[in-house]
Amino acid sequence: MMIAPATSAHTGQRIAAMRRFNRFYTRQIGLLDEGLLDSPFSLTQVRTLYELANSPQPTAGDLCRALGLDPGYLSRILAGFERKGLVEKRQSSDDARRSILRLTRKGRRVFEPLDAKSEDQVAAILGNISPAKQDSLLQAMRTIESILATGDEPQNSYVVRQHRPGDMGWVVRRHGLLYHEEYGYNERFEALVARIVAEFIENLDAARERCWIAERDGENVGSVFLVRKSQTVAKLRLLLVEPSARGLGIGRRLVSECIRFGHQVGYKKIMLWTQSELRAARSIYQKAGFKLAGQKPHQSGSRNDRVAETWELKL
Repeated sequence: MMIAPATSAHTGQRIAAMRRFNRFYTRQIGLLDEGLLDSPFSLTQVRTLYELANSPQPTAGDLCRALGLDPGYLSRILAGFERKGLVEKRQSSDDARRSILRLTRKGRRVFEPLDAKSEDQVAAILGNISPAKQDSLLQAMRTIESILATGDEPQNSYVVRQHRPGDMGWVVRRHGLLYHEEYGYNERFEALVARIVAEFIENLDAARERCWIAERDGENVGSVFLVRKSQTVAKLRLLLVEPSARGLGIGRRLVSECIRFGHQVGYKKIMLWTQSELRAARSIYQKAGFKLAGQKPHQSGSRNDRVAETWELKL
């Protein structure tokens, strides 16, 4: 495709417009404040804390790629966090040459109020905009992201949000269809999912339970639930990613949201129940730090060779 060259006057106008938008946006979200979110941390430091809190078992290399930072600069940030007791390293169980990074308990106590303030800030902005204009705003953001993304960045962006009316029906329907098409489950499984989501809505403890929906281009493409089992134990349930959206890291992100929220509200352990044949999901759980706690033969539909598994993560 031929792109007509822009005149110098047009180029200058576009540069000025883009710089004007940058000034407007940074003012809107408070990036010009001395401390981001009324904290002693810079924007880059807060972004690093966010990646540490939401990435399953990240290495320094992973953070460099996610944040687009120079390794030396990131190393200085991480060294400062270590001196303050916010971050710790441990040797990878898969490769002794790799060091896994994670926030300490102190690090999570520092990060969680910042994360909550950031959510409140965005919620306040959206609260002044009608739902229709919110949709237009999000579409414009997706357009900017897709145009400016480099070749190394995924073009298929997505958002993760809490549930809203209509989502529960989607969760039940897509679980029923996908598990039938991919694994041969019958309508009894769909009925089980319907009971789980009905119980979630009817008995929702909003302070300690949550559902997240992944959305791409205005369409639901993933789900996960974290529900209360006891005062100290939560259950991760109904992780699903649409086939069209697999490979984008949505499953990892949804599980990370559960872990982050579990830490935030004070759970000590997260449990989940799955099937041994769900290899992609098992891999996500394992990489997030879950350990296999038990296996039991299980019959579902016309098959009696399935193996039910229980996995646990200590927080």
